[in-house]
Amino acid sequence: MTKKGTLYIVATPLGNLGDLSPRAAEVLRSVELVAVEDTRRSRTLLAHVDARPRVVSFHAHSTPARLAKLVETLERGESVALLTDAGTPTISDPGGQLVERAREHGIETVAIPGPSAVAAALSISGLPADRFTFLGFLPRRGADRERLLNSVANSRWTVVLFEAPGRVARLLADLADACGADRRAVVARELTKVYEEVKAGTLGELSGYYREAAPRGEITVLVAGTPAVRGVVNEEMLRARARELLAAGESRRDVAAQLAKELNVSRKETYRVVTAL
Repeated sequence: MTKKGTLYIVATPLGNLGDLSPRAAEVLRSVELVAVEDTRRSRTLLAHVDARPRVVSFHAHSTPARLAKLVETLERGESVALLTDAGTPTISDPGGQLVERAREHGIETVAIPGPSAVAAALSISGLPADRFTFLGFLPRRGADRERLLNSVANSRWTVVLFEAPGRVARLLADLADACGADRRAVVARELTKVYEEVKAGTLGELSGYYREAAPRGEITVLVAGTPAVRGVVNEEMLRARARELLAAGESRRDVAAQLAKELNVSRKETYRVVTAL
């Protein structure tokens, strides 16, 4: 019986080729095939590490037949590396479909970790990063966009978004309308590249700046969580969070203390809600 190949999920540099890990380079030199978003960009990386696998495109517009062909390749014993244009595959790109299908077929899937625009932007943003929400690219219009903008506005945690450069000014304006123009935010552009730029300010300030100076390159937008107001609490949210902590095995006393800290409300209030569950 033919041994199945391995699917490697390989994180690649955001821009600086020096950020590719030795392990990632070794995998790229060892696999028979790489599946990539943009064959031109990936060939530059492959040449940099003297890797000579076969190269096929795999992106959001690939056909189901291409997905099936990749699984067939793995089934017959060839190993495949999945690459995105920059950063970690399956994070806001279609690679997750391949991973899901590979697992359904009992194919080993191995992560080769490395660069991620989400982690890189958070690390230099100056915004709280102990908890955060990643929403990727928002829908361009409609009710889904409004729903997610409201989600950003109500989030207690830092929210990370991706956006195309031509739409950044509009996104920041919409965020300012939803969250308030004084909400803190950061725009990270071209991370690790020659023209890297990180601008911090309020949503109002950043919206005005990028309206006058249209950005280029890869953009990550970070929005600070909404500040807590002591004495004002969404009881439904409080109960949901309390159930989550209790289900994790925390004591009622510890849950009440944790909720008081997270939601900036009195411990008396949180203990009342917890004991009522």
